[in-house]
Amino acid sequence: MKILIKPILFFFLFIEVSYADLIKPNSELKPFDVLSIQLNSLKNNNFPYKDAGIEQAWEFAHPNNKKITGPLKKFKQMIYSESYKILIKHENNKIEILKETNAESIYKVFILSNNKKKYYYIWKIEKILFEGNLKNCWMTTSVSQPMYLGEVI
Repeated sequence: MKILIKPILFFFLFIEVSYADLIKPNSELKPFDVLSIQLNSLKNNNFPYKDAGIEQAWEFAHPNNKKITGPLKKFKQMIYSESYKILIKHENNKIEILKETNAESIYKVFILSNNKKKYYYIWKIEKILFEGNLKNCWMTTSVSQPMYLGEVI
């Protein structure tokens, strides 16, 4: 019995440490940093645990966006939908700046999916201006539906 308790305890301790490793929004991160964190996390979604990338992306969803996308469980369902599952374990991405101001940044994000299809999304990141622990943090306010660009040979 004692033999089983140690591995199970270690498993739960590891899970707790992993959750704590999520990067939290802070005023030092620039909009491009936020986008890069989200894209790289979704690209490596199941590291260090299942859906860690989705949870990391959720950390940088603007509070107003979270009202629309719902709690984390609903957000996960949305990411696994046809429109956004392209982001999970994608092969590569390229970011093009469309607009940058002191309050918002808009990017065109090209994605090469894991099945060799190319898409782009319009990704909007805004600075939180109200008071609170997220003041001056950049967070994602919207991500468009994907636009299909074709297959890569």
